[in-house]
Amino acid sequence: MIYFDNNATTPVDPRVKERIKEVLELFGNPSSLYPIGKKVRDLVEEAREEVASFIGARREEIFFTSSGTEANNWAIKGILEANPEKDSVLVSSIEHPSIIVLCNYLEKRQKKVLYIPVDRFGVVDIDFIEKNINERTAIVSVMHANNEIGTIQPIKEISKICKKKGVIFHSDAVQTLGKIKVNVEDLGVDLLSGSAHKIYGPKGAGFLYIRKGTSINPIIHGEQERKMRGGTENVSGIIGLGKAVSLMKQEMEKSQKSIKELSQRLIEGLKKIDGIHFNGHPEKRLDSTISISVEGIDGEALLMALSTKDIYVSTGSACSEGKEGPSHVLKAIGLPDELAESTIRISLGKFNTPENVDEFLKVFEKMVKELRVIG
Repeated sequence: MIYFDNNATTPVDPRVKERIKEVLELFGNPSSLYPIGKKVRDLVEEAREEVASFIGARREEIFFTSSGTEANNWAIKGILEANPEKDSVLVSSIEHPSIIVLCNYLEKRQKKVLYIPVDRFGVVDIDFIEKNINERTAIVSVMHANNEIGTIQPIKEISKICKKKGVIFHSDAVQTLGKIKVNVEDLGVDLLSGSAHKIYGPKGAGFLYIRKGTSINPIIHGEQERKMRGGTENVSGIIGLGKAVSLMKQEMEKSQKSIKELSQRLIEGLKKIDGIHFNGHPEKRLDSTISISVEGIDGEALLMALSTKDIYVSTGSACSEGKEGPSHVLKAIGLPDELAESTIRISLGKFNTPENVDEFLKVFEKMVKELRVIG
């Protein structure tokens, strides 16, 4: 099997699996005061510290969630609820579906949503942000890097504008965590989302960084997470997240180097095939993410053909697979429908090898020729 869909989800690292298995033996509720509860509580807090130190935050600024999607929803809904006098939100036009769908919901409830345009490489228009923030703006949300085309956004510059205007700034860092440096002080964000299953951890665990002093309401009410996120903690998921982050700290440099080399090898091979168009920024992008449009071929047909050879890629965001019509991201960068519908996303991970790349290129070129003949 060649798994090239690591932006959708990553295989769980065997060392994370082992840690989760150990933790499953500890059944105590972390809110209980007796020893078996306290033992679990200590492990949860160790995981919190791991995440905090990885992104340059304080432990008390990390709140565990069920996913990056929940963290994204909490960031925007929570800020709006805490600031009822403000009813406007600015988000990029290429955000993850969890934010785009939320904004559709907000618009139906008389909130004003402004979608920040992007250029043909997927980079947001900073001037638009500066011109459109006003006294009604509750929050600006721009993802650190796009999940479909890999373009990295100028987060530092946006945060400076938001600070100058006195507006809260959130960034979805689900795709960048563990791939490039993510430091909340360096980036200047007030809120930041992350997820375990994109960094070789388990599904069902994520976090929201909330800068100390930020006024935000909970969206799931209860006693847990200092009364900010109700519900008994997903202990195994949280500790799995902590372990995945711990491994990232140790191995990120090695992983980055390996993925960069694989990416260059893959791109060079793809350039030799006629009718291939590359999407996203040529330089300011995640090495792990390669979005290509293949002239004359339907993206889904190509995906299914590759899957018959146990090669797995995506046509875009896993959270919008099966949706009719071209991706909103590809539309936003101005890709014609014909090319948008012939697009696939290849996303590399730390378990991929040069042999995977070479085999993929061999099969891919053959599939493209066959599908073009079929028409």
